[in-house]
Amino acid sequence: MTFEFTQDCITGIETIDDEHRNLFALLSKAYNMACTDYHSDYYQELKNILEELDFYAETHFAHEEEYMVQIRDPELIRQRSQHAFFRDKVREYEFVNIDNEEEQQRVLTELVRFLAKWLYRHILSSDILIGKLPPLEEWMVRENPCEFTDEYLTGIELVDAEHKELFRIVDKANQLVKNFDSLSGYDSIMQILNELKEYTKEHFADEEEYMEGIQYEGLSAQKRAHEAFVDKLENISLDQIDANPQENLQELLEFLLGWLINHILYTDKKIPAV
Repeated sequence: MTFEFTQDCITGIETIDDEHRNLFALLSKAYNMACTDYHSDYYQELKNILEELDFYAETHFAHEEEYMVQIRDPELIRQRSQHAFFRDKVREYEFVNIDNEEEQQRVLTELVRFLAKWLYRHILSSDILIGKLPPLEEWMVRENPCEFTDEYLTGIELVDAEHKELFRIVDKANQLVKNFDSLSGYDSIMQILNELKEYTKEHFADEEEYMEGIQYEGLSAQKRAHEAFVDKLENISLDQIDANPQENLQELLEFLLGWLINHILYTDKKIPAV
């Protein structure tokens, strides 16, 4: 079995896409090693995979971040945080004793699960946005960046109505963050984020039902993107927000709005209106 580097994973940035292809190949290699019926001593093979992953973390992430610096990409700070998490996770295995075959199998299984989940989620919810969002100062300085304008219309009545509601909820959260009250603001923002999470799930279900009804060929890619976004909402770090509510909530809202704008302009507007 191989983990395929599919069309929906392409960022359009040649160096980044080539390096992602190499990581998919490495993931497939680890998976096939973990699933083979005959298990022998994989010490050297596993050690080589871990070294390749460590090399990947240093070189690929450096290339990706350097490119994002050049274009002043608004997701750079968030990407650096995600890259640091990946590095730390991979380097944890450097301290594991993999001399015996049982421990090798455990590490391989854990590694494959982590790589498969992290890689798809990171590319589809973060890397795919590289270079597609306007520099932060261009779209966030609008009088109201959360305003739903005609440029976001897909021509599908239900989808447009629900997108408009999503913008309204994000705008409500944005206004609260701008006028943050340390006594009651945190709880209010959490209520709105929960509202956004529930309404997003409802909207994605409606949108996917529509795409199924017209047998839209891009449905599977849409589902993966939706799942990655919901996963982001489900895993908001409350401890991190609590440590510095206004700053962290502002960063979160910028990500949510940026993702929503990008997803509508570059993905949803491709859905045929019938």
